[in-house]
Amino acid sequence: MMNPLSADLDHILNHLREPLNELRGERIFLTGGTGFFGCWLLESLLWANQKLNLGVQAAVLTRNPDAFIKKVPHLALDENVTLLRGDVCDFAFPDGEYGYVIHAATEASAQLNQNDPSRMFDTIVEGTRRTVNFASTHGTKKFLLTSSGAVYGKQPPELSHIPEDYAGAPDPLTPLSAYGEGKRAAELLCTMAAQNCGVEMKIARCFAFVGPYLPLDIHFAIGNFIRDALAGGPIVIKGDGTACRSYLYAADLVIWLWTILLQGKNCRAYNVGSDKVVTIAELAQLIAKDNPVDLEVKIQKRSLPGVLPERYIPSIERAKTELKLSEYIELKTAIQNTEKWFA
Repeated sequence: MMNPLSADLDHILNHLREPLNELRGERIFLTGGTGFFGCWLLESLLWANQKLNLGVQAAVLTRNPDAFIKKVPHLALDENVTLLRGDVCDFAFPDGEYGYVIHAATEASAQLNQNDPSRMFDTIVEGTRRTVNFASTHGTKKFLLTSSGAVYGKQPPELSHIPEDYAGAPDPLTPLSAYGEGKRAAELLCTMAAQNCGVEMKIARCFAFVGPYLPLDIHFAIGNFIRDALAGGPIVIKGDGTACRSYLYAADLVIWLWTILLQGKNCRAYNVGSDKVVTIAELAQLIAKDNPVDLEVKIQKRSLPGVLPERYIPSIERAKTELKLSEYIELKTAIQNTEKWFA
């Protein structure tokens, strides 16, 4: 049976054919393997195994192996994948050496961050601590942390793009900062471990994305809009539509993550995302007009005069100049590919 993501996976392989040779015959430990990032990382790794005969073995930590098998049996049941049952905060260490560790497990839930910020913070920090301890004792050479643009706190509306050396931070006096502060602490744990145990620690500060496997029913605006469009509309904007965002396609995201793991500098953070700005209203209209019949867009709130729009846009100059990365797939195509996959 043909993989519906084969064109995307070939695109990834075309950009990573040489770097991925470093993984030949290696063992990889992956947390968060059942999520959006994890599924894409596994898809690309197993595709490279098939096309390049890399012989990479992947151990995937999951709280519910049966649910993962049901969700993506072609990944979970692959002969090169081992599912390890456990929670990221206290999982039992598997035997043997794992040359590469990718820590992509995160409770990226706006609802959890609001209702139980203490649990959000503890999961991020203790999960990172446990995974770092595993890497430091199991022969790991390179470790990738999927951090977040949330580490910068609220972006000043007059700042067009956030660079990695921006000194802002989440407000520690509000519990809603639990996610961002947790990611900051996770980065610090990785940096300390690199100094103490010699593992190369790579940090990817991730922003916003679109593509197959993206949840359509949580707090991601683009996922909600695609869900609305697939249901025949209307597309509902819960705010005033002026907020500025940018979106990187999942296939490009994977190229960036593997490149940062394999070629990024030790203890250096790289913003991961698109720097092409789109307002939420423009995004909704783009999705609405890309359907056979134009869909209605409903904006629930009015913008306030004199208030600058909220922004969440990365500067990606560091990734461009140091790692020669680019945004290869434009947003319109990314949305179309995502809709086809979910349809």
